[in-house]
Amino acid sequence: MNILILSGSPRKGGNTDLLVEAFVKGASPRHHVEIVSVRDYKINSCMGCNACFTREDHACSQKDDMLFVYDKMANAEMLVIASPVYFYGLSAQLKAVIDRFHNPIRDTFHIHKIALLLVGAASLPELFDGILVQYKLCLKFFKLEDMGHILVRGAKDKGDVKNGDSLKQAFELGQSM
Repeated sequence: MNILILSGSPRKGGNTDLLVEAFVKGASPRHHVEIVSVRDYKINSCMGCNACFTREDHACSQKDDMLFVYDKMANAEMLVIASPVYFYGLSAQLKAVIDRFHNPIRDTFHIHKIALLLVGAASLPELFDGILVQYKLCLKFFKLEDMGHILVRGAKDKGDVKNGDSLKQAFELGQSM
């Protein structure tokens, strides 16, 4: 299976990256896994102009690095969304990418499975509730199979995700694919 990970952390080598690395170690012996760290690309927010709906090739009117992401999505069978949680939501960088899926090109993708890796500094039980609601709505709308999620609370500083068993869980999730 071709697995694409969209990693939304603006902080290189941080907790989200560590979770992603653990997932990749678990999944890569049996699958082709590719990581797109959105911090490495210039991706603008969707303008809602709907030009992509009127063009035969569904090209976006914006000329940025989103074409690269669309190409990666076209070859993926599974998507993993990985993000730090800022103010109870995904990172702005990752949210910009996801919003750009408001494009009919998404209907050409062969993605049928999805997983979620989230890291937040707070320890509130409700920390991930807003994201999980959006995730479940996407599962239903796009008829995707939920392959699981790792939700890590209380990881503020770089490396905090090493405390506890979160990396082991991410590895095992990758292995279970």
